[in-house]
Amino acid sequence: MFLIGITWLFLDFTGTAHAWLGWMAKLQFLPAVLALNVGVMIGLVAITLVLGRMYCSVICPLGILQDVFAWFGKKAKKNRYTYSKAKNWLRYGMLAVFVVLMVLGLAGIATLIAPYSAFGRIAESLLQPLWMWGNNLLAMIAERADSYAFYGVDVWLKSLPVLIIAVVTVVVLFVLAWRGGRTYCNTICPVGTVLGFISRFSLLKIRVDEDKCIKCGLCTKNCKASCIDYKNMKVDYSRCVDCFDCIGKCKKGAISFSPSLSYQGKGSHKTHSSVGESEGAGRREFLTATAVTIGAVALESQAKKVDGGLAVIEDKQVPQRKTKVVPPGALSIKNLEDHCTGCQLCVSKCPNDVLRPSTDLMHLMQPEMSFERGYCRPECTACGDVCPTGAIRPITKEEKTAVKIGHAVLIRKNCVAVTTEDGCGLCATKCPAGAVMMTTVEYEGKSVYAPVVDEEKCIGCGTCEHLCPARPFAAIYVEGHEVHGEV
Repeated sequence: MFLIGITWLFLDFTGTAHAWLGWMAKLQFLPAVLALNVGVMIGLVAITLVLGRMYCSVICPLGILQDVFAWFGKKAKKNRYTYSKAKNWLRYGMLAVFVVLMVLGLAGIATLIAPYSAFGRIAESLLQPLWMWGNNLLAMIAERADSYAFYGVDVWLKSLPVLIIAVVTVVVLFVLAWRGGRTYCNTICPVGTVLGFISRFSLLKIRVDEDKCIKCGLCTKNCKASCIDYKNMKVDYSRCVDCFDCIGKCKKGAISFSPSLSYQGKGSHKTHSSVGESEGAGRREFLTATAVTIGAVALESQAKKVDGGLAVIEDKQVPQRKTKVVPPGALSIKNLEDHCTGCQLCVSKCPNDVLRPSTDLMHLMQPEMSFERGYCRPECTACGDVCPTGAIRPITKEEKTAVKIGHAVLIRKNCVAVTTEDGCGLCATKCPAGAVMMTTVEYEGKSVYAPVVDEEKCIGCGTCEHLCPARPFAAIYVEGHEVHGEV
């Protein structure tokens, strides 16, 4: 349910999935920590103290994706796993590096190994384009049948570096999961290391009844976490992810998922680190049979070209901004950089194609705004609504119209109204804040009827930059504000 639900969050471009499934993103460990969502953090710790690393097995989408990859490996060769000692030096070393990078403000680099963020990049960069191409194929077929049940959407590359990172991540995960199951979770993942430490004290654990165990090794050979030492009948609880494959494979009922004091061997008063009998094999017994109803609501497609798409228009080039532009709910650039995990959920949900991942190494994959393909519509609050970390806070439509995320800067030498006698004024006509006006100004010794910008009224929405017909550089562009203000 979680794998399908969170994947659908990233694939959906109609804006309907979040209303049903947005809570799944907020249940992820790192977003909850960055958002200071105390209730979720306490809940996840409580689950771990009772059930062990159930989060890694059921809630984390990257963990479940690894199980899918491992399933293919088990199809190729049964009983493929072996017990290995924990590489604690690597686990805690990676956790320390992750924490240091986050403290230093290098979240873009740190979240390369964060599980939810890694899955988000895979879903947004690799899966969403496939989903949208499939939608466009259905739209084409429906159009020929005079049906408007589907509508076509633009599929475009938002960031080549993010695509490369997503591909590398999938390849690495596939190789690790194919060969060793949950190797990534137990040697690299910082969330797995934290929850692994807590799970050592969990109430319910996998336990081995030494009176029933015949040391056949089936539990070890099917343990994707490589944490069961069948020779000594011990389990490394810091690595066990509660997949219960060992329970399903044990033919003698020697393995159970039970409280620490529930078993004592015959003739012995010693409680063993063991794993007991399955009353129903598999993690499915721990999932609620809940049906999630997802409604797909078709939205009107919006025209992207000023001239109606009848002429070939030269692509705009991105202006060299001194300060980048970030969404209104971010409050400030620093707030976004401190809380963003680069999961790409806001990028995948932006209906106006304004957000894209940063290619700056220091803030890699964190969202920033650019207006070549659209502008930030005053009525749209999608990015703040879906962000699970608080990097972009939810705001109302009324609040958004008063937030100043930047201001427009005019370059007169590029302006059509100044350099030609054809006139223009498109920026002044379309500005939703009334911050651009046409007036007579002096330019190179002559009077011209040209736009001027009232910075006090400008909110930095990018309407003027997007609609400006000047090519390749717009005659007006938006400079961002470090800290957002109000009109």
